[in-house]
Amino acid sequence: MSKYKRTIEELRKSAILQWPDSILNQANDISTLPLLIKTQDNFISILKSASKNPHSWKIAIDNSKELSGSLFLKHLMVLSDLGGEALNKLPPLNQYISNSEMNFEMNNELHSYKFKEIGEKCTLTNNALNVDGKNLTNGFDLNARGYDVCMLLLFGSQTINATLPTEIDEKCIIGGLLGKATDIDTFVKQRYLHVSRQTGGAKAASLGNISQKYVSDLLRKYLQDNWSVIPESSIPGVFHSIDRNETKFDIVLISPKDQYFGIEVSFQVTTNSTIERKARESASNMQSVHKTGNKICYVIDGAGNINIREKAVSTLCKHSDCTVTMSEPEIKHLADYCISIYNGITN
Repeated sequence: MSKYKRTIEELRKSAILQWPDSILNQANDISTLPLLIKTQDNFISILKSASKNPHSWKIAIDNSKELSGSLFLKHLMVLSDLGGEALNKLPPLNQYISNSEMNFEMNNELHSYKFKEIGEKCTLTNNALNVDGKNLTNGFDLNARGYDVCMLLLFGSQTINATLPTEIDEKCIIGGLLGKATDIDTFVKQRYLHVSRQTGGAKAASLGNISQKYVSDLLRKYLQDNWSVIPESSIPGVFHSIDRNETKFDIVLISPKDQYFGIEVSFQVTTNSTIERKARESASNMQSVHKTGNKICYVIDGAGNINIREKAVSTLCKHSDCTVTMSEPEIKHLADYCISIYNGITN
């Protein structure tokens, strides 16, 4: 293959697979999803190792460079499907537990934990617990209230001295899995980031827009000012084959000679069917673009694409004039390709 038209095997060599930090920082203003995905393996590792006593998880967090206390709490909230809004609606726990002391079982042994704050009525919103996007990015240690909520989410269903609200009894089961690697894998893989309403705000379109902006900004950096970089635009004369509407590309570059480059951006760290749709349309898109004398390019990255959607990615590579991954050197490579076409140098 040429240095611009690549195979999936060639893409793997430069793929970054996880969200770049510059995208993460922007995405966390919209959703905590990318940060949760980035630290999921660390979270699962702590659940598997924290089996010695009910507080072993805190020791593991204190020794972790990747996972702050507030981020661990957010993982628990997502996994149990109890976000700040739901927790904040709970009545004070002292209505159910005498002296705010929770007695529970772990490893067939009886333990107790006295809530320091949440026995009484207090605010349990995401912001109050330091688990909103901005605070998660900064990474807070657990305060007394956050520690209380962790213990409730872990061991609420194992409580033997109270009849807690149904959603606590049904959802706060994670503590019973601590140290059980197989059970944790099964539970997390089936439920994590799929059943929770807390991730409902993480719209794929929003994250996709951030990816497109990231690519657009880098292209502007490596192309001269007389190039146009236009998001969500079309190429004259390129239409959908069925409805004859203009085909929209994530980004359209226009050279000083009015050469057009349609660029599609796909970054998925989890499985997603969007790239398969792009793959189905790629042959007709390439044919339509080439008929107008222009080029079509793809930016493809993310573990969900490179490691899972291999057939779709291979199809896109076949029907692309230049394919790159998401790292800055790769986006520069794409800019170099466009400049080479502008200068009459074919790949």
